Amino acid sequence: MDKLQQLSAPLGRLLLSVIFIFAGIGKITDYATTQGYMESVGVPGMLLPLVIAFEVLGGIAVLLGYKARPIAFLFAGFSIVSAIIFHQFWVDESQMISFMKNISIAGGFLMIFAHGAGAYSIDSKR
Repeated sequence: MDKLQQLSAPLGRLLLSVIFIFAGIGKITDYATTQGYMESVGVPGMLLPLVIAFEVLGGIAVLLGYKARPIAFLFAGFSIVSAIIFHQFWVDESQMISFMKNISIAGGFLMIFAHGAGAYSIDSKR
């Protein structure tokens, strides 16, 4: 059981981080569309480079377990704010799953914030 618990931390970090790493890369490859969508919901498009950097670099940091607690806390907030801004299910019912996905991801990040990066992480080596 101990080995399974040790492996669950890096696997959990992988599963939480991969969506943000790929989303950030996707925003780079479709920059103009993403910027337009952000602006259509009232988010300044000039924030897009910061979002991309946070998703890619923060995602890699979580994956590696580097400064996992503070970054996980930021990702939890980012996920909640993104859910509220971009997935307004109370306006469009088809956004409910995406809203709940973001809220669930925030819960996963809060677990990292509470318990740390776990085994096989840079944080555990320091």
